[in-house]
Amino acid sequence: MDLQALLPHALRAAREACQVILDVYTSGDFQAEAKGDQSPVTRADKLAHAVIAEHLAPTGLFVLSEEGKEMPYDTRKDLPYFWMVDPLDGTKEFLKRNGEFTVNIAIIHQQRPVLGVVAVPVSGDIYYAVEGHGAFRERAGKVEPLTRRTSVTLDQPRLRVVASRSYMNAETKDFVDALEAPSLLSKGSSLKFLLLAEGAADVYPRYAPTMEWDTAAPHVILHETGLRILQAGQEQELMYNKPSLLNPSFLVI
Repeated sequence: MDLQALLPHALRAAREACQVILDVYTSGDFQAEAKGDQSPVTRADKLAHAVIAEHLAPTGLFVLSEEGKEMPYDTRKDLPYFWMVDPLDGTKEFLKRNGEFTVNIAIIHQQRPVLGVVAVPVSGDIYYAVEGHGAFRERAGKVEPLTRRTSVTLDQPRLRVVASRSYMNAETKDFVDALEAPSLLSKGSSLKFLLLAEGAADVYPRYAPTMEWDTAAPHVILHETGLRILQAGQEQELMYNKPSLLNPSFLVI
C-alpha cells in the first residue's frame, strides 16, 4: 500500500472538515443532541463526517468513523487497511466554545496506525505523519518537521505532565504524586498529544476512557517523533481494530 499517495486524500479531507466545523462553530447553530452513550453529537460532527467520507471514498478503503456505520468485528478484523476517523474530536470542547477540538484521520494496518492527520480548525494547524517518513506540522502555509524527542524517565524532576487541573481521578493523582516537582498542562481533544509531539510536555497518563479513533491519528505522529503510547503498566503499545474499540488506560512517554 502506497501510504504517501493516500496522504493527500487525508489532508484534503481534514481541511474541508475543518471548514464545515468552523462554519457551524461561528453560526452557533450546533443542534446538539445526546447519543446512546450520552456523549454529545452536533451538526458539525455529522457534516464533518460526510465531508471526510466523500473525500476518502475514491481510495476504496472502508471508513470506520465515530459518526459512521459500524462494521462487525468478524468482518473488519480481516481488512488489511482501513481508515479510522473522528470527524470532531472534542465535541464537549466545541460546545464550550474554547477552540480545543480537532479532526482526526488515520489508516490502520495489522492492528496499528500507519498514517495519521490531526487538524485544528480554530488555528488552521495540521499535523501529519506516515510510518517511517517522519512527522510534520503545517502552520500558515509553512511545513516544518517535528524533531524526534530525547528519552525521559519518570524519576526525572520537573516533568511536564498532561493532566486536568480541574479534575483528576485517583489513578492520575497517584501517578502525579509519585513524580518529583511536576508541572501540569491541560488541553482538550488530541491537542494533549500534540503538546508532547511539539516538545511542550513530557508525559501523558490517561486513566479515563478513550476510543481507538481518539488516539489512532496522533499515535502515528507521536511514534514518528520518538514517543510511545504504552498500555498502562506494560511495555506494549496500544493496539487497534480490537473486538472492542475501547482503549485501555495508557501512558505517553
